[in-house]
This record gives sequence, structure tokens and C-alpha cells, in this order.
Amino acid sequence: MKWVTLISFIFLFSSATSRNLQRVARDTEHKSEIAHRYNDLKEETFKAVTMITFAQYLQRCSYDGLSKLVKDVVDLAQKCVANEDAPECAKPLPSIFLDEICQVEKLRDSYGAMADCCSKADPERNECFLSFKVPQPDFVQPYQRPASDVICKEYQDNRVPFLGYFIYSVARRQPFLYAPSILSLAADYEHALQSCCTESDVGACLDEKATAIKERAKKVSVKQQYSCGILKKFGERTFKGNKLALLSQKYPNAPFSEILKILHDIQGIYKECCEGDMIECMDDRAELMTYMCSKQEVFSSKIKHCCEKPVVERSQCIIEADFDDKPEGLPSLVEKYIQDKELCKKFEAGHDEFLSEFVYEHGRRHPEFSTQLILRITKGYETLLEKCCKTDNPAECLGNAVEELHKHIQETQDVVKTNCELLTTHGEADFLKALLIRYTKKMPQVSTDTLLEIGKKMTAVGNKCCQLPEDRRLPCSEGYLSIVIQDMCRRQETTPINDNVSHCCSDSYAYRRPCFTAMGVDTKYVPPAFDPEMFSFDEKLCTAPPAERELGQMKLLVNLIKRKPQMTEEQIKTISDGFTAMVDKCCKQSDIETCFGEE
Repeated sequence: MKWVTLISFIFLFSSATSRNLQRVARDTEHKSEIAHRYNDLKEETFKAVTMITFAQYLQRCSYDGLSKLVKDVVDLAQKCVANEDAPECAKPLPSIFLDEICQVEKLRDSYGAMADCCSKADPERNECFLSFKVPQPDFVQPYQRPASDVICKEYQDNRVPFLGYFIYSVARRQPFLYAPSILSLAADYEHALQSCCTESDVGACLDEKATAIKERAKKVSVKQQYSCGILKKFGERTFKGNKLALLSQKYPNAPFSEILKILHDIQGIYKECCEGDMIECMDDRAELMTYMCSKQEVFSSKIKHCCEKPVVERSQCIIEADFDDKPEGLPSLVEKYIQDKELCKKFEAGHDEFLSEFVYEHGRRHPEFSTQLILRITKGYETLLEKCCKTDNPAECLGNAVEELHKHIQETQDVVKTNCELLTTHGEADFLKALLIRYTKKMPQVSTDTLLEIGKKMTAVGNKCCQLPEDRRLPCSEGYLSIVIQDMCRRQETTPINDNVSHCCSDSYAYRRPCFTAMGVDTKYVPPAFDPEMFSFDEKLCTAPPAERELGQMKLLVNLIKRKPQMTEEQIKTISDGFTAMVDKCCKQSDIETCFGEE
């Protein structure tokens, strides 16, 4: 089966007359969606993205097995290109793929209850299939790279199937990774092969480059799953608000009208990608990037090098590009948004449009803020306007608006400053300990291992962000903490923790992090019955490697707080110091276990 010629293919897109990406509008423009997409993507790319789609839904299927399904869809696409009026050509693309899956023989034998999805109508059928996707499943081995002595020959002799198998392997391991990103990773892999196959030690060269590719894949996948989670949980309005803040920070020189135009397209693209509709996701994202590259001078001076790349590498490059330089001499916003006598009239005339421009103006002036902080400032401003515009004297009511809105900024800056100082002054171990104490009190129902996992992730955020320049610390910290919190909230949906966590997870996207920060001890929590096994010590405490010993102490600390969540910092310190002294004393004795028992 032929495969995508990754580096060399170029999409021959013409600028669309209408850039509305909503499916309904597109369907009126094209009789056959599958024919339209096939013509846009060309055969090789269409095949590659079709394979990605099937591999992400049918993760247990072999490469050869999926190749047959790919052939069926490609044959249909070619038939529809020849005759768009053929009856099966009017079907939406997602239905074509799911119909193909539902015709797989013995689907239930391999996938069990997933086969029941076939009895549902669209779009519920797709939602059902998406719920069965398993990220990094145990039943799928990671991509096995051919041996160093044969890999270069295999790549040179069979480049297309070689890269095709790589794409298949990544897609079934990463079922939520968007197709454009998978093709971008395959391009990275090909670059690595082209570079390393000229080296004397091919294996060592590829090991180094493969590590970077895996890290990038993991990072991109986490961010994409996060975006899909926010879209699903909080809806399009919140999702668009967050993206609007980011686009305004990234392209501060672009006019508001252009930002709104690409925002509308981006929201449609994310919807497609999150719903597993990878053909439309691929085509529409490539089209958007072509549009942005045709207007580089409007958007950013930082994307020129991206626009010189082949389309398959272009989109990821643009997404990861630096923020453009902030325009000089932007006027203060006080006059426009606080002192304007027509303020209430403008607010009431177009509520969402007015607030969208407020987000845009704040984003382009404050690249040092997180998008969540910009949304909190906007929400605070909206609340003030709703209150003040009902009074006889709105101007007087808005007199302290600047101070009120600054409270949001101050709270966030203080949290980042306090935590970064704790990490840099006391070190990683003490920082993790402080987080464990804090979060075990907030949610003692969570398992000890999960609390440790959350604590380590938050510590990793601190390590990453606290060493950055001050103007990048805040967006880095709150951006990554939001991902950790989202993961925690996703678990909360299937295994409820407590009312406080439930409230913080569901109430407001923008206020999630401050809500968790301000969360107190769970007063409704009833500690479990005393289990002596939780506090039994043996000579392993003395003989284990330092990292293992440290882990044991952390688990003990968590289990202790689960027993007594109301303990003060002073009491915890006294017990911790006593434990350290006990370990030091008993580990010097000949009969370690007797000493532990007595102590």
C-alpha cells in the first residue's frame, strides 16, 4: 500500500472564497464531503490520515488488517470524485468511517462492549466509540525500531511502507493525538534518519533524537487532550475565550477582526480533531495555516521560518512559535473601559462582542499573564459592569474598578512568588512535602499513590517554570497547573473525591486554580479505622536506596495526615523530626526491628 511521502508532499491549496469551517456550511458548498477532502489532501495524504483514523479507533488491529479498511475508504473517495451524485457519497465523513468499523467481522470478539456502539445513531455512536479509546494501552507495544545495522537500508529501500508503519504505531498508542501532529512527528523521524544514517554510530545518534521525538509527542498529546477536555466540559464559549486570550498574546499586532476570523476557524478545527474526525481536522488546519502564511505581515514576524516548511511540518511549527513582539505605545485601557460615558450603552448593546474585545486588548498588552488570569480579570470586569450599569451613577460605581481588577493579578502573582521561593530556598524534597501536606488535607479520600503522583507533577511544574524569567513564570505555572488540575478533575468524574473538589472542578474554568488554592481541609471527611500496617517499620528503612527511603517517608507523611487532617504544621514537623531521629537511632542498632517496635 502506498504511503505519504512525508517531507516532500506539498498541499496545493487555493485560498477558499469562504473560510467558514462549520460542517453545515461546507456541506452546502460540496455535494460530497469525502470527494472534497480527497481532492484537497491528494491520495497519499488522504491514505495516511485514513490509516491514522482507523488505528486510533481500532487499536488492537494489525497494520495489514487496517490497510484493507483504508483501501475501502480510498476506493469510495475515488468513486465519489468521479461521480459526486452517487448515493453513498453524500454521507458525512465520520459516518463513513464508523460504518466501515461496524462492518468488521468479529468486532465483538476483539473489542467486547465497544461493538454495542454500532447500534447507536450518530453522533451518539461516535461519542460511544471515543469513550473506548485507551491512551498508551498495555496491549499495544511501543514502536519497535529496526536494528541499527538494518534500519538505514530498510528506510532507503522501502521508505513509504517504513514510515507508514511508524505512523500506524504512533496512532494506535496515542489515540487522541491529532493527525497533523502525528505526520509532523513522522517528519521529525525521517529527518533523524536522514541525519543519523550518515553517522558512524547510527544507534547512538537515533537514541538521542528518538528521546526528543518521544518527549515532544507526549507534550503535544497532553496539551491536545487538555484542550479537548476543556471544550467538552465547559463548552464553546469558555474554549473560545481561552483561545482568544492566547491568540491576542501571540499575535498582538494583528487587528481584532483577523484574530476573530482565525479564532472561529480554530474552534471548528478543534471540534473536528476532538471528535476523531482526522481527515477534516488535517485539511482544515492545513488550510488555516496556508491562510496565515499568506498574511504573515498581519499576524506575526515570528512565523516566517514556519511558512517556509512543507505544510505537514508547518502547522506544528506555527503553534509552537514564540509570541510576536508587543506593539509600542499602546494606550491605557482605563479611558476606553472605565471612563467612557457611553460604556454601559456599548456593553448592553453587544455583551459578548464587547467582552471579547476586552479580552483581546488585555491579551495583546500582557503576554506575562496566563490566559486563565485574563479570563478572571474579564469576569471581574463583567460583574462590575452588570452591577454598576444598573445604578444611577455608573462612573462613581466604577471609581475603584482598577483596584478591584488588580486583586486578581495580585493573588496570582503572590501564589507564583510564594511557591517559587519555597522551591528555590528549601529544595525539591521539602517543596514536594509541603504540597503533599496541603493536598492531603484538601482531599484525604484520594489514594496515597495518586497524591504522590499529583505532588510530583506539581513539583515538575515548579522546576520547569520557576527557573524562567519573571515575565514567563506566571503563564508557565498556571498553564501547566491547569493541565494537572484537569487530569485530577477528569478522575473526579468517575471516582468522586469530595464536594469541595467537585465544586472547584465544575464551577468555573478560569477560577479552577484559585479555587483549589483556597480550598480548606475537608471537614466532612471521616478518617479510616486505624491500620497498624500503615505504620509498620522494618530494616528496609535502613537498607533501601535513598530515593526509596524518601518515598517511604513521604507515604508515611500522607497516611499520617489522612488519619489526622486537622494536624497543624507544628505538629507535623514534630512528628517528622521524631521519625527522622528514630530512623537514625534504630539503623545504628544490631537488632533494627526490635528498636523500631520499641520506638
